[in-house]
This record gives sequence, C-alpha cells and structure tokens, in this order.
Amino acid sequence: MKTCHHCKRELDIDRKVGRRDICPFCDADLHVCLNCRFYDPGQYNQCRETQAERVVSKDRSNFCDYFDFRNSTAGESHDEKKQIAKDKLETLFKK
Repeated sequence: MKTCHHCKRELDIDRKVGRRDICPFCDADLHVCLNCRFYDPGQYNQCRETQAERVVSKDRSNFCDYFDFRNSTAGESHDEKKQIAKDKLETLFKK
C-alpha cells in the first residue's frame, strides 16, 4: 500500500512515480524523499542509498534517480515508525 506523506491517504499507483506527479487528494508532490523507501532520518543525508546525491528539501519534488515509492503497512505512519525506533534506542541505552 502506498500512502501520501502529506495527507496519509492511500494511493492507487501501479507505475513509476514521475517528478511532476502530485497526490490527487492534497496536491502534494509525490516524487519526494519522504515517500521514498530509502528515506531514513537516522542516516547520513537522511538516505540509505549511499550513491544518491544530497537533497535538501525532503518534502519537495526532486530529480533523484534512486527514488522508489515506499510501501507502508496499514495503520503505520512515518511518525509511528519513528517513535518505535526511539523507544528501541532508549531501551538499548538505558542504564
């Protein structure tokens, strides 16, 4: 299931997302880091793809050739994933 990073609505996309594609619900750009499977706030340049060039605005359309629309599991938003990761780190480094 693919969801828009901005409005969190499910998108019915069965093709590669282009740089000019927008969400049909909120008009947000879709070819953005926040929708990419390589986006990871904990990584250098917030990207797990080591060959990708740096993108400053993670919520704006870009020309990254490595963009691959992420699949989200139902009910799991980016913020929820971030909180789960923080909780795991806190547990790991508790004294």
